Amino acid sequence: MGYQTEKEIAISAVIQAAKLCQRVCQDIPLALEKQDKSPVTVADFGSQAIICKALKEVFPDIPIVGEEDAEELRRNESKATLTKITNYVAEIIPSATPANVLDWIDYGNGKVSERFWTLDPIDGTKGFLRQDQYAIALALIENKEVKLGILGCPALSLNDDEKGLIFVAVRGEGSYKMSLTGENLTKLQVISNNDVSDLRFVEGVEASHGNQEKQNAIAKAIGITTDSVRVDSQAKYGIVAAGEAALYLRLPSPKSPNYRENIWDHAGGSIIVEEAGGKVTDMYGKPLDFASDSKMNDNRGVVVSNGLIHDVVIKALNS
Repeated sequence: MGYQTEKEIAISAVIQAAKLCQRVCQDIPLALEKQDKSPVTVADFGSQAIICKALKEVFPDIPIVGEEDAEELRRNESKATLTKITNYVAEIIPSATPANVLDWIDYGNGKVSERFWTLDPIDGTKGFLRQDQYAIALALIENKEVKLGILGCPALSLNDDEKGLIFVAVRGEGSYKMSLTGENLTKLQVISNNDVSDLRFVEGVEASHGNQEKQNAIAKAIGITTDSVRVDSQAKYGIVAAGEAALYLRLPSPKSPNYRENIWDHAGGSIIVEEAGGKVTDMYGKPLDFASDSKMNDNRGVVVSNGLIHDVVIKALNS
């Protein structure tokens, strides 16, 4: 089995991080502000610390390209926040100290290379703050291709599932979901029906994260008549992979024409959809480039589908 050790360690780390996130969710989350003004909570930092520590202990030579860094937490005025983060991490890792936590977070300051991990410790922070959907997103990229992807979705339930799911895929081995306890392993398959009147479309909650007007226009142009389902985070990839929706669009916002997507916002989810039989490209049909930089500089927008309708969507976008 390829990547068996990587998969086992990564799943375990994501489950631990999910426990921390659930614990923070029980309290009123403490929001800070990053330079881009998006909220970041103690859970973002705690999740990154736990995952980076677990990966570095077993794979010390594989860089981790993570979203967060500990620079602002090293300032004197952040001592109270660092103490809170450490306390949460210590519930999972009793030996945690403030100094350790800072170092573990900064393990995520690696650079894109031939083989590396990319991590979003909480994708959909605004969803997390609303007590709604968010995802812990981790992927292993090797030789310019995503080889392993894991999404932890602690607030997501599909069909009769208990609340809280893990999605995992290894290249060539299919895509699966399981509970947060690692039980009830189920293979995933995108919806095979190409009758657009029966298909659902998902998009982000935040209007600023895409072009909702155009996204809905494209969905209607290809014949999807139902209203979109708006969901935060890469949980949308899991929903498509599980056959609960056939299309997810994230088109560039006209207010941010030069914006480029971060690799950690899509790498984990992309392989989960692809291994379930779906397709993921940018809005021009180009494969997403996760291996050149932390930004997908040569891609514009993201189109995720069950595969059957993909070419029709791309044609509608570019006609």
